[in-house]
Amino acid sequence: MAAAPATIPPMNGMLNLAAAPPSLAALLAEQLELVSVVFERQLASDLSAVNALCLHVEHYRGKMLRPTLVLLSGLAGTPANVAEPAALTDKHRIIAAVAEMIHMATLVHDDVLDEADIRRRGATVNRIWGNETAVMLGDYLISNAFHLCSTAGDPAVNLALGKVTNTLCEGELIQLHHRGDCGVDEATYLEIIRRKTASLIAECCRLGAMVSGAPDRLAGALHRYGEALGIAFQIQDDLLDLVGEERIVGKSLGRDLDKGKITLPIIHFLRGASHAERGTALRLIAGGDAEALRQRLIGSGAVERAGRAAADLVDQAKQQLVAVPAGEPRDLLAAMADAVVARDR
Repeated sequence: MAAAPATIPPMNGMLNLAAAPPSLAALLAEQLELVSVVFERQLASDLSAVNALCLHVEHYRGKMLRPTLVLLSGLAGTPANVAEPAALTDKHRIIAAVAEMIHMATLVHDDVLDEADIRRRGATVNRIWGNETAVMLGDYLISNAFHLCSTAGDPAVNLALGKVTNTLCEGELIQLHHRGDCGVDEATYLEIIRRKTASLIAECCRLGAMVSGAPDRLAGALHRYGEALGIAFQIQDDLLDLVGEERIVGKSLGRDLDKGKITLPIIHFLRGASHAERGTALRLIAGGDAEALRQRLIGSGAVERAGRAAADLVDQAKQQLVAVPAGEPRDLLAAMADAVVARDR
């Protein structure tokens, strides 16, 4: 498989790295290319059919949020908090590639669970090759992730990424358990998304700093930054599934409602609705009438309240950066947090 081109990833609305200081933008572009090389070499197979599947799933790589956070946290975790190439090691790049493989495995499996047809503006694996192939490809990505992880030669990294992968699966299982449960409360929803989304993002931040030799206090602050960022990211993702435009977001929308996933705007609406409004909303949910439900959620202010909750989490994430020495990496971490709630895809 060919290596990715040496360009700055557009981040799909998350963050335009071209707006970063030139030296830091160039360093991240170079390092993300190296991460892509590690990723592709690991997945390369002597079987053409397997290679074709892996080449297709490479289109799922868009924001590269998790690898970027590993690298930025690695830079922020150095004593000088500066953008120096020597501050990032093979171990950083391996962790970044492993995290992206784990993430992509969850996307492939999610598309099966959600019966999604579109991902990154292209057909999903399950749409083209069927659910059986998609499930096995997701498993292949996970198995390769941990094969690659073992080459880092650090049992602490293996244990951390193994534990967080267990946490991701727990989040998905609890979400499945609550499908169609209109009585799910905000605390349960937040715990689901903390596990299924935020836990890996948080661990990317902590491990990036840890590998750079950062003290526990700094690595812990970056972990908390990543967790708050990840929860905000998923709230925004759920909002986009309700009120986004498919041509902009680039994936199948309305799947949460179709699959009985009760997300924060719906929880807020049901909590404040009158008996009659609640009954109407429950009928719309049961009937899968996304457009009528969308209008009620927007008109009631529930969408706005969920957006404010995401913005509050972004503020919490940025507060953790006080523990990080001032410098370009810290500034870019703050900008990435702001971009979470500003994105439209």
